[in-house]
Amino acid sequence: MSGIVLSASVRQNLLSLQSTADLLATTQNRLSTGKSVNSALDNPTNYFTAQSLDNRASDINNLLDSIANGVQVLQAANTGLTSLQKLIDSAKSIANQALQTTVGYSTKSNVSTTIAGATAADLRGTTSFASATASSNVLYNGTAGGTTAANGTTTLGATLGSFTGTAATAGDGTTALTGTITLIATSGTSATGLVGNAQPADGDTLTVNGKTITFRSGSAPASSAVASGSGVSGNLVTDGNGNTTVYLGTAGTPAATVNDLLTAVDLASGVKTASITSGAATIATSVAQGGAASGVAAGAVTLKSSTGADLSLTGKADLLKALGLTTSTGAGNATVNVNRTTSAASLGATITDGSTLNVDGHVITFKNAPIPGSTGAPSVPSGYGANGAVVTDGNGNSTVYLQGGTVNDVLKAIDLATGVQTATINANGTATLATATGQSNSTINTSGQLKISTGINADLSITGTGNALNVFGLAGNTGSATAFTAARTSGIGGIAGKTLTFTSFNGGTAVNVTFGDGTNGTVKTLDQLNTKLQADNLSATIDANGLLTITASNDYASSTLGSTAAGGAIGGTLTSALTFSTASNPVQDAVAQTARANLVSQYNNILNQIDTTAQDSSFNGVNLLNGDQLKLVFDETAKSSLSITGVTYNSKGLGLAALTIGVDFIDNAAANRVLTNLNAASSTLRSEASSLGSNLSVVQIRQDFNKNLINVLQTGSSNLTLADTNVEAANSQALSTRQSIAVSALSLANQSQQSVLQLLR
Repeated sequence: MSGIVLSASVRQNLLSLQSTADLLATTQNRLSTGKSVNSALDNPTNYFTAQSLDNRASDINNLLDSIANGVQVLQAANTGLTSLQKLIDSAKSIANQALQTTVGYSTKSNVSTTIAGATAADLRGTTSFASATASSNVLYNGTAGGTTAANGTTTLGATLGSFTGTAATAGDGTTALTGTITLIATSGTSATGLVGNAQPADGDTLTVNGKTITFRSGSAPASSAVASGSGVSGNLVTDGNGNTTVYLGTAGTPAATVNDLLTAVDLASGVKTASITSGAATIATSVAQGGAASGVAAGAVTLKSSTGADLSLTGKADLLKALGLTTSTGAGNATVNVNRTTSAASLGATITDGSTLNVDGHVITFKNAPIPGSTGAPSVPSGYGANGAVVTDGNGNSTVYLQGGTVNDVLKAIDLATGVQTATINANGTATLATATGQSNSTINTSGQLKISTGINADLSITGTGNALNVFGLAGNTGSATAFTAARTSGIGGIAGKTLTFTSFNGGTAVNVTFGDGTNGTVKTLDQLNTKLQADNLSATIDANGLLTITASNDYASSTLGSTAAGGAIGGTLTSALTFSTASNPVQDAVAQTARANLVSQYNNILNQIDTTAQDSSFNGVNLLNGDQLKLVFDETAKSSLSITGVTYNSKGLGLAALTIGVDFIDNAAANRVLTNLNAASSTLRSEASSLGSNLSVVQIRQDFNKNLINVLQTGSSNLTLADTNVEAANSQALSTRQSIAVSALSLANQSQQSVLQLLR
C-alpha cells in the first residue's frame, strides 16, 4: 500500500469522508443512547459528576426500604397503644361498677350516744333551758318633749278627741239643728227635717273607722226578724261590731233622727257599745269615755273619738255640710277627722286599731273597744277569760283592748304567748293567771325598756302587723326590723359549749366540733355537723329518740373507727358529758362482697390482656412497647439518623398490679385507689402516643424528603449527560448530506486518473 500514490485532492477527499463518517457515528451513538456523554472520553467532568450523583441517589434509595419498615414499626406500636387505652377504659368501667355496687358492708364502724331532746334541727338537746331576758327600745309617754319614760300603768289609749262643727239649721233654714231633727222631711223646707239635697237616700252609706253605716228607707224590723247576731234599738239595727243600718222611715212618716245618726257613728268609733240579746240591742256609752259621746247643742254637732282610736268619718258632702261638719258641698264624699291627744298618762305613740303581735306563733290583737264584761260593754265570749284589759283563750292567743289597756297588759299578753304565764278560764268569764315555775314575768324598767322573758318553750320570736312593733320598741335600732328575736339560755344537761373531736380517719382532716347556736363556727344542726365530719370521712345521723350515731363513710366502710390502721379516735369534753359506745367493727355483706370479688376477677383478666397486647405490638421483630429500640438512618453517610427508645407497657410497666379478692374493691376507697392508678396509666399511654406520633411524623417527613432528594440527584445527573435529540438529529442529517457530497467529490477527484487509463488503452 505504501507504493500507492494518491493525488492530493483524492487524499483530501478521503480524509474529509473519514471525518464525516466519524462524526456521523458519534451522532448516531448519541441518538441511540439519548446521552451526549457516554464515556469519560466524551466529557470527563460531566461524566464523573453525573456518576457521583447517580451513586448517591442509589444509596439513598436503598435506605427507603428500612425507613418504610420503621414507619410500620411505629404504626404497630401506635396500634398497640390504642388497644391498651381501650383495655384501660374497660378496667375503669369495672372499677366504677364496684363504686356503684352496694357497699360491701351491711354495718359500718360507728360510735353513738343519746342526747336527750336533741333533734336534727338542734343537736344541743332540750333537757333543760333557762328563760333569758330581751330588752326593747325605750318607750316614752306623751309628756311634752317626748323624753319621759313610760311605765307599766301608762295607757295604750289616749285622751279622746272632740270636734264641734258650725251651727246648722233644719231644712227651713231658720230652725236651729237639734238631735230630734229627722234625716228626711215631708218637704224640702220642713223645720223638722234636713234640707232636701242633704237627706240620705235608700242605700247611701257612711264609713267610720272602716265600719259601715247604711241608710234604708222604711221602718226598722222587729227584733224577731233581724239576722242572727244583730240587734234592734229604735231606728237602728247593729251587728255589735260597729256596722249599723239606719232606717229613715218614709216621706210621709220620717223616722231616723240626727241623734240616731250620731249613735251609729259612736257605735262605729267605739265610743258606744251594743249588747245584743234575742235580737234586741242595748246601747251604752263606753266607761272608758267618761260618759262623753257625740251630740248636738245650740245647733252645732260635736263628734267624739274613742280613747282607743282616732275618728275618721267619710260620707256625702251635702249631708255633712247640713250637719255643720264641713263646708264642702255636692253628692261626692267629704271626710271629717277627729284626732286624740297624748298625755303623761298615755304612750307617746298611739297603736293602730287591729294591729297584731305574733309571739312564738301565738297572736296578740289590739282592739279599739271597751273591755268585755265592763259596764256597758258586751260580755266575754264563751271559752275566753278576761284579766284586766286582756281577754285570752287560755292557749296563748289574746286580745288587748285599747280603751282600758296598759303597758302591763301588753306584757301580760306576751307572757301568756311565751308560756311564762298560764291562764285558767273561769266559768264567770274571768281568767286567773299564774307564773310558770322558775319563770319571771316580763316587766318595764325605769328607763322605759320592756324586759321580755323568753320563756323556756322556744326561742323568742315576735313579728307584727300595723304599727305594733314600732310602738313597743321591737323594730330594732333603725325602726325598720320586721322581727324581734332572742334565744333562751341553754340549761343544765344541754351540750352547748361542749366539744367533740376525731383524729384523722384514713387520711382525712381531724375534726374539732363545738356545739352552740350555729354562729361563729359552732354547730347546731345535723347538717352543720355533717359538713364538719365530711372532711374526716365520717357522717352522722340522729333518730327520734336523740340517738346520735357517727359512722364511717362508704369510702372507708371496711375501716374501724379509732383503730391503729385507720385512726379516727374520739375525744373532747362531750365524751365526758355523754357516754359514747365502743366503736363497732364493720360487718361484711356477703352478697355485695361476692359481687365485688367477681369484679376483681374481671379486672385481672383485663390486666392479662394488657400484657399480651403489649407483647404482640411488634413489626418485623421490633416491638417498641416491649422495650426494643428502633434506629433509622436517613442519609448515605449515616450521619443523619433517629433513635427511638422503646417502653415496657405491660401491666407492671403501667403501674397496674393484679387485685386480690377480699382486699381490693372491698369498699369505695379501695375502688378509688384502683381508679387513681388507672387514670395514671391512661395518662402515661396518652403521653407515649403523643411521643410516637411526633416520631412518626419526623420519619414520614424524612421519607418524603429522601424521595424528593433522589429525584433531584437523578435530574441533576441527567442534566449533565443527556443529549439534545433535536440537535443530534439535525447533526445526523447534515453529516449524511456532507458524506454524500464527499463521496461525489472523491469521485470527481478520481476521474483524472481514469482519463490516463483511457490513453493507455
